[in-house]
Amino acid sequence: MLNTLIQDAQESTELLNDGESVEKTLSIIELITSGGTAGMVIITLLFVLLIVATYIYFERLFAIKAASKMDANFMNQIKDHVTNGKIDSAQVLCAQVNSPVSRLISKGISRIGKPLEDINTAIENAGRLEVYGLEKNVSVLATISGAAPMIGFLGTVIGMILSIFEIANSGGQIDIKLLADGLYTAMTTTVAGLIVGIIGYIAYNHLVVKTDKVVYQMEANSLEFLDHLNEPI
Repeated sequence: MLNTLIQDAQESTELLNDGESVEKTLSIIELITSGGTAGMVIITLLFVLLIVATYIYFERLFAIKAASKMDANFMNQIKDHVTNGKIDSAQVLCAQVNSPVSRLISKGISRIGKPLEDINTAIENAGRLEVYGLEKNVSVLATISGAAPMIGFLGTVIGMILSIFEIANSGGQIDIKLLADGLYTAMTTTVAGLIVGIIGYIAYNHLVVKTDKVVYQMEANSLEFLDHLNEPI
């Protein structure tokens, strides 16, 4: 009796081992290559968008950091030159600094002698050009952050359509493995699109914050310059 029980247990163990599912590994390369031509095109496009977003982010970040650097004594020197009537020296100092703030002040200095409202208008117009230069290509990041998830979702829809098409051609018999493979392959493009979109969104907002700080610096120094011109001699 005991031998019979042992034999039955061994047979049950063998059956369990035979029916045991083999753990399937999942790699990014396999997901990309198994997505078919449409999936690979979508992934390649998203990868290109990621490279473009990364380049624009770092290029603008370094440009904005360079624009925000300014000597703390710059405005004091400008005011001393203007007070002493050394307009040329003030212009030379602005050219040496060569920053958005110095270019605005230089524009205002070039209008000294005209009504204060005209000087203010000239500085505002120059400020718009400086802001436009600081925001160069930043809007592309906003476009990428919005378009990348939609492109990824397009790849998912295409992948699901192809999976359903394969199931329909299999004679109406639903192959769970075929359906599962098609679904996780299709979802790969959505994940890739979301990753690129999130990176683009964070990069865009970070650059906007950095740009706003430079704009505030420009406005503060411009007002300080105008206030100095408005002071009674």
